[in-house]
Amino acid sequence: MKKIILLLLVSSSVWAQQSSRKYSIDDFTLIEKIEDQEKKYTELIKAPAAKLAPTAINDFNAELAYLWLAKGNVERYSYYHAKKPKYSYKQALYLGYALEKLFDEKKDYTNAEKISAALLKELKGTPAEEGIRFSVLYEINAAANARLGNIELAKKMMAKSAADKSSESRSIKYFKDMKSNYLNRQAIVQLAAGEPQKAFDLLKVAFKDAESNAYMIDTFKEAFKKVKGTENGFEEELKSLKNEAYQKYYKEVEKSYIDSAKQTLDGTFPDPQDRTRKLISFRATKSLSQVKMIDLDGKKIDLSDQQGKIVVLDFWTTLCTPCVAAFAGFEKVVEDYKKDEFQLYVVNVFEEGQTVKAFAVQQPIKMQVLRDQENNMYDVRATPTKIVFDAKGNIRFFASGYAGSTDREYYKLKAMVEIIKARS
Repeated sequence: MKKIILLLLVSSSVWAQQSSRKYSIDDFTLIEKIEDQEKKYTELIKAPAAKLAPTAINDFNAELAYLWLAKGNVERYSYYHAKKPKYSYKQALYLGYALEKLFDEKKDYTNAEKISAALLKELKGTPAEEGIRFSVLYEINAAANARLGNIELAKKMMAKSAADKSSESRSIKYFKDMKSNYLNRQAIVQLAAGEPQKAFDLLKVAFKDAESNAYMIDTFKEAFKKVKGTENGFEEELKSLKNEAYQKYYKEVEKSYIDSAKQTLDGTFPDPQDRTRKLISFRATKSLSQVKMIDLDGKKIDLSDQQGKIVVLDFWTTLCTPCVAAFAGFEKVVEDYKKDEFQLYVVNVFEEGQTVKAFAVQQPIKMQVLRDQENNMYDVRATPTKIVFDAKGNIRFFASGYAGSTDREYYKLKAMVEIIKARS
């Protein structure tokens, strides 16, 4: 897989263009709730076939399959998946995320093992293979088998995950928590195989390097207890490792603080093809107090009302995988500063309102979403890009790209906020 640093902006017409003659998957995805989508699907299949594009039924089945799995409803997923739809890249990607959620959040190991094993067979050699990332399917299957007591099979599947070509994606900071999830699942297999010290050492380094997320905590606690013989001291150990990681990224972020008070500037980032060149990520030609955008309900938001607050603007599109990957870390920052003079907006550019609103509901996105469809405010050239302002509207930080893990994204943005507070 080619190395990807940023997903350059794509016109919303690619995502949400609607046919005036036939009802399409683009129309279908604008329905916010899966229950309403399913109701619409039932109506459509009863309608004359001439009203549907030739591939529409396939697309609807694929969409409903992954969305039901994301809700943890294996029965409804199985119903639509049994129709053998051909998944698009995007659908396969989110099918993979849904399966990860079934394993990590629902802890439904039996179905995680069953579904991952079936997908490994069914999607091999199809266009969906790259989207779903077989290395992820292998590691989910391995960890699920480990939890179910099938140790030798778990070890075999984990080895296949490491050998699969899609495993190269773990190092490119593109897919949400790809490396940290792998490390967590590897540790689960090691614990099941009677190797608690290996699991402990692996996750200790992961937390220290911020290659981590919340799902790792229980696994690390399990390894700690087996190695130490007690849970006593675990919270202190974890806190120490997290603090070490945070301090590391605090010092890193501090170097990019903009000392001179600037309310307008051009943001740049190194060209991935030639590190000696700089590419423009955005152009702030007006002060924050002059910026007006709209929210998902069409209400005008005047950012001059945020005077006196630290403000973060993060620019994204629904098609930008690393953009959405970063949101989990941002949510943790918002929670930390909910009682402070702080405001974070995730600003969608280029896309139509209904497209963004449906996406925000389906994910769901828990932060405040603003829209700048015409990209008039900051002339954003690449996503994800974030700009961080101090309480006087001066730009103190900007950055492009995804940090690679939920915890690292959290530490970096939190450090930016704390540095601004310390220097104000």
